[in-house]
Amino acid sequence: MATFLSRLGRLAFRRRGVTLLLWLLVFGGMGFAASSAPPPPADTFSMPGTESQEAFDLLGEKFPEASVDGASARVVVRAPEGAKITTPAQRTTVERLVAELGASSPQVVGVADPYKTPDVSISEDGTTAYMVVTYKVPATEVGDKAHDALDAATERARRAGLTVEAGGDAVKIEQAMGGTGEQIGILVSAIVLVLTFGSMIAAGMPLITALVGVGIGISGITALGSTLGLSGTTSTLAMMIGLAVGIDYALFIVSRFRAERAEGRTPEEAAGRAVGTAGSAVVFAGLTVIVALAGLAVVDIPMLTKMGLAAAGTVAVAVLVAITLVPALLGFAPVKVMARKGRLAYAVKPLSERKRRRAAKHAERLARKTKPNLGSRWASFVLRHPVAVLLAGVVGLGTVAVPAAGLELGLPGEGQMSTETTQRKAYDLLSESFGPGFNGPLMVTVQTDGAENAKAAGDEVGKALGNVSGVASVYPAAANKPGDTAILTVIPETGPTEKRTEELVRELRATAGDLERGTASRILVTGQTAMFIDFSQTLDDALLPYLGLVVGLAFLLLMVVFRSVLVPLKAALGFLLSVAAALGAVVAVFQWGWLADVFGIDAPGPIMSTMPIFMIGVVFGLAMDYEVFLVSRMRESYAHGARPAEAVVDGFRYGGRVVSAAAVIMISVFSGFIVEDNDFVKMIGFALAIAVLFDAFIVRMAIVPALFALLGKSAWWLPKWLDRILPRVDVEGEKLGPAQAVEPPADRDRIPVG
Repeated sequence: MATFLSRLGRLAFRRRGVTLLLWLLVFGGMGFAASSAPPPPADTFSMPGTESQEAFDLLGEKFPEASVDGASARVVVRAPEGAKITTPAQRTTVERLVAELGASSPQVVGVADPYKTPDVSISEDGTTAYMVVTYKVPATEVGDKAHDALDAATERARRAGLTVEAGGDAVKIEQAMGGTGEQIGILVSAIVLVLTFGSMIAAGMPLITALVGVGIGISGITALGSTLGLSGTTSTLAMMIGLAVGIDYALFIVSRFRAERAEGRTPEEAAGRAVGTAGSAVVFAGLTVIVALAGLAVVDIPMLTKMGLAAAGTVAVAVLVAITLVPALLGFAPVKVMARKGRLAYAVKPLSERKRRRAAKHAERLARKTKPNLGSRWASFVLRHPVAVLLAGVVGLGTVAVPAAGLELGLPGEGQMSTETTQRKAYDLLSESFGPGFNGPLMVTVQTDGAENAKAAGDEVGKALGNVSGVASVYPAAANKPGDTAILTVIPETGPTEKRTEELVRELRATAGDLERGTASRILVTGQTAMFIDFSQTLDDALLPYLGLVVGLAFLLLMVVFRSVLVPLKAALGFLLSVAAALGAVVAVFQWGWLADVFGIDAPGPIMSTMPIFMIGVVFGLAMDYEVFLVSRMRESYAHGARPAEAVVDGFRYGGRVVSAAAVIMISVFSGFIVEDNDFVKMIGFALAIAVLFDAFIVRMAIVPALFALLGKSAWWLPKWLDRILPRVDVEGEKLGPAQAVEPPADRDRIPVG
């Protein structure tokens, strides 16, 4: 592996013009394809094989007229204090609003007049009513003019004295994401890179290559979005992950290149060694991330599968950019700029054998006189106090993980939006006037074997379900035209996210099972809470296979890389500790409301059900990144003859600073997304940032060296029979030869390099 990548790095360095041109052509081509593609679809949620999804599919088949893909807006109106919405004056104002909404845009199909269905659309106290505006196009195709017309009509009704709010997918988000998260992450990353390299050019290179990789990945997602159903959220998450790993991967290769140049190697040789050593770590680190993200397909939830595969594709592009475009750009950079501060970079003529021996001895003297840096001093401290450091790290993360025991999952909705949005205000008005369960109705389908029997069966089922404790009301059954299927709506007494509603769904499904035998029909229960129950069951069924697949494949990869059984084992255990602590922090902030004002959380509540497993997949891949980057330098030193303790110190001396900078960059990129308004993106950004903080600085920087100190040579133990069958990939660059320093030649042998 190291030899192949070294040759690839040299080739990219020599043919830097061609390499750069090829990447620019790919970048431009993908950008053109993205600009020509139709808008991405809205986020959809489906769960094949569940009762809820079966009911929705049945509705689409039996009630095609009710299964249009058009958007809708639910406009809620409330009379002034002390007045009724049914008085002539208020009715005139509401009917004028209905007429204006109907004529507001050519995209509007119709508006349901609340006075034609007062039992359904007007509250019992007569103060509040709602109307549904139906559009003939999906939410993503509702134009700005239609949005503005809806806003203008509701504003005129407000000026007339009514309280008017609107919810639904046809209502525009008041503060849509505008790239703030990426800008913050890039700014902080640039500062960290400048401090790390002490050079604007060296610092800018990882940023430029990461942006190229992310641009290609996001353009590809956008170009295929309409065809493959990849939503805007999918692009945002892929950008978040691709930007973070892209900067980190380029950082490691540029840093290794500078180290090789500081040892006196020619630029081409330094580029080859950098890609052969650090590039090998990048490839395997990227593979672990790709495996973790692509493994989300095991869960069999299309939305998670699309997110995982899109992000995995972006990571793959980041890896290719790091091992080809980065060495090409190194060839364009001024040589002195790319040398480490305080070291002279120069090219060397071929030396005689006598001079080579003298250079080797000089390198040994330099190695013995190398001053310890912060990384080596920290490693030495951990090696002296391994038990104390290990206990402090494990107990600390275990304490932070305690809130994870109270994790409550829920589906996103308008009830979790900011209280300043019109969607949340409409949601609250409906809950106050029509009951908490009105925002989370349950739908029941009744399918019979014979025609024209569904209406009678539906009425019988509705009567029985109405007697179940926790049911506020049941709307009359409505049959389709053939008469073989009926639907009825059940309104719970409690809200969609409450525990009692979840228990009600289970009771309704149990009652439906008994009713099926008496009515000779097939009865299915669906709705928001029902979907949450089915989703939880789907996750429960898929979590262990997913963890087994991802951890198993990553374990094999790390065992091949490090030629050890215990190194990948402790890497996996450290990941579990990190993810548990991250989940605990997410629960404390987003569910319990700790520091809610700091993070801009208006309504603490249940954690979005898709977040934990997505976070597990991403964090596992990123955790293995730091394991590979840090331990590969230890392995490289150990493979070249260092003792176990010396290998740990060498790993931190040469890799600690870079890994720390990479972790700070990744944390800053993820933290930037906390300011976004999309709740799922905000939560994912926080979870990934805190997980990287825990994993990089506590697990990898403290627990890992402590375990190495306690294990000694046993850390690199591998059974002989396993050693014979495992492929040798030479990630540490052993076949490239030891990275010895070269003695500065005499003036007559020195070639000026700019």
